[in-house]
Amino acid sequence: MAIPLFNSIASWFLKKRIHQIELFLKYPNEVQQELLQDLLGVAKHTKIGYRYDYGSINNYRDFAQRVPIVTYEDITQTIDLSRSGEENLFWPTPIRWYAKSSGTTNAKSKFIPVSNQALENCHYKAGKDMLSLYFNNNPEAQLFNGKSLRLGGSQELHQNHNSYFGDLSAIIIDNMPLWAELNSTPSIKVSLMPEWEAKLKAIVAECTQENVTSIVGVPSWMLVLLNRVLEETKADNIASIWPNIEVYFHGGVSFRPYREQFNNLFFEKPVQFYEIYNASEGFFGIQDQNNSDELLLMLDYGIFYEFIPFGSSDEAIIPLNQVELGVRYTLVITTNAGLWRYKIGDVIQFTSISPYRFQITGRTKHFINVFGEEVVIENSDKAIEFASKQCNLQVLDYTVAPIFMEGNKKGCHEWMIEFKENPSDLTSFSTHLDDHLKTLNSDYEAKRYKDITMAFPKVNSAKKGLFYQWLSSKGKLGGQHKVPRLSSDRKLMDELLNLND
Repeated sequence: MAIPLFNSIASWFLKKRIHQIELFLKYPNEVQQELLQDLLGVAKHTKIGYRYDYGSINNYRDFAQRVPIVTYEDITQTIDLSRSGEENLFWPTPIRWYAKSSGTTNAKSKFIPVSNQALENCHYKAGKDMLSLYFNNNPEAQLFNGKSLRLGGSQELHQNHNSYFGDLSAIIIDNMPLWAELNSTPSIKVSLMPEWEAKLKAIVAECTQENVTSIVGVPSWMLVLLNRVLEETKADNIASIWPNIEVYFHGGVSFRPYREQFNNLFFEKPVQFYEIYNASEGFFGIQDQNNSDELLLMLDYGIFYEFIPFGSSDEAIIPLNQVELGVRYTLVITTNAGLWRYKIGDVIQFTSISPYRFQITGRTKHFINVFGEEVVIENSDKAIEFASKQCNLQVLDYTVAPIFMEGNKKGCHEWMIEFKENPSDLTSFSTHLDDHLKTLNSDYEAKRYKDITMAFPKVNSAKKGLFYQWLSSKGKLGGQHKVPRLSSDRKLMDELLNLND
């Protein structure tokens, strides 16, 4: 079969899924309630099902009153038992895969169960939907005339009872269906290489020979790869290497600080940017419109959603049909991998109710509120973006921590920022950063008023490769690993300052 014909057939097949998506757009709450009852029915004969008598739960009210809200710490022992081979604890089918979480500075890792149902009905279904929505918005797309460059993590083997753990991306790649594998590059062997530098070299060697039409991965690591591609090929821009590239599907971190850099990498070629929201615990949202910064909440992936207004107690939890626009919510999920009323730690805010579209505004643990300023990642990302444009600079990475009050000395925020080119006037950049934070966050503005509570921020220019060096020292190169943006303590900042000397 000729490749153009394959592209036409594949795009037609993917567009058929749009009709199913339209169903949950029209009946979102009915779809969610039916899904909850299905999950309860499937798990009623598990240990947790017997404990809370899932078989007698007939509505959301019973579910909310009977089943407790949990964090990972609450279920660690159960997860450990499952990893050791004990079955039917929280999900009836055997769990063979555990996604090792990243994005934390803690030494202790989380191991999130990934069932066969989650792989098929959540992650792979989302992969098809990602393409379906893109083709629906771009009828002339030719993605299947070439290949998708995927940038995933490494694989590690957990020896007990033939269970495995690794980055979620590695689990997905290792179990990828044939239709997706045929359209992907690099090969599985290269994708799952554990050593980052060796893998980077192998990806460049393999993928520069392919007709790449799309790329998928975390922006911070994709930038590293694309810049390495330019170095090795001596090319001026990515579009000259892959002239048919159409779209970059990105997720994992905010795209705001990286957008301008990607635009420069593609030079004048119009490339679409599509955001996705996937985590170790599940796939939650996909950008469903061109040139948008909103994500469509995907309601038929085997995930039941609940929401706690940010800063409120667990008792304030509500289902989807009670959410309001403009309110930040902590996300709570029940999944087809056996997570029941699990606080994932992400904070979102709805921008639309019909359909349910939202933006990710931060993490429950990644914010700064040392002086009552309540700065979240959404604030810092927007301030970085604004200051960069005003000073014509590009920011590669950053993190923020407090400088605590000491005696009569006021506290402030300390920033470590790695620029592509060091600024000639760091004070001007710092002023724009501070001023824009004030416009975004009234609490920050109040604490900065006449320097009464907080002093002007201290901004450090990081040496080239500082964050890469720090991640390497922690064994966190590649995959889904990322630098925490905001911290309420100085552990990370002090480590970076020592490396920056």
